Amino acid sequence: MDVVDLRNFYAQHLGVVARRFVGRGIRARWKDARALRVLGIGYTTPYLGLFRGEAERCLALMPAPQGVVRWPSTRPALAALVEEDELPLTDSAVDRVLLVHALEMSPDPIELLRETWRVLAAGGRLLAVVPNRRGVWARVDTTPFGHGRPYSRTQIMHLLRDSWFTPTGWGEALYVPPIPRRWFLRSAGAWERTGATLSAPFAGVHIVEATKQVYRTVPARRERRRLVPSLKPVLVPSRGATAMR
Repeated sequence: MDVVDLRNFYAQHLGVVARRFVGRGIRARWKDARALRVLGIGYTTPYLGLFRGEAERCLALMPAPQGVVRWPSTRPALAALVEEDELPLTDSAVDRVLLVHALEMSPDPIELLRETWRVLAAGGRLLAVVPNRRGVWARVDTTPFGHGRPYSRTQIMHLLRDSWFTPTGWGEALYVPPIPRRWFLRSAGAWERTGATLSAPFAGVHIVEATKQVYRTVPARRERRRLVPSLKPVLVPSRGATAMR
């Protein structure tokens, strides 16, 4: 999805509800981010604000096909447009990585996760918000969670393990159906409480936490592309001609 569509969704009533419940699930996993370096990949700006007041720093990297918006809007920018398989960070640069609207949109999710593994510090933690293929939200394309590829719990576990991560925690959110009527959204809290109590399988998103496996053998990375400017030929007089003058 285009970044403008994502921004517009979170400005609507349904987007506000999604932000509240997904943010609650994220915060339940990461209760304390003091003095940590937090990186968001995808469209994470609605949720990075949870950590800006306590983290050592927060950065938002948005994939090139999606586009980028300024964040935060009234302070020096902390967002950048990147290639998701070549993040402009050194190895082990961050302590926490949050993925939202990233894995399901990526053309190569394993490559994205392995690049995330590279920039994550030893013992660092990854938190991914991924649409649930059994949920109603994945079947409605009027929300961002209905675009891209949704995942089952088993598929996410295999994907993380193939990318050198160990799943350590699991949660769900968005049990409320994606009905954008204000009168219906007043009951959203009751839907969330009931779904969480019953451990219902139809949640809109998975919220999975994983740690970096530091004991895995990592294959050599391909050589990074270097951008070489195109040079036009220029006639330069020879030394002999210069001396004769």
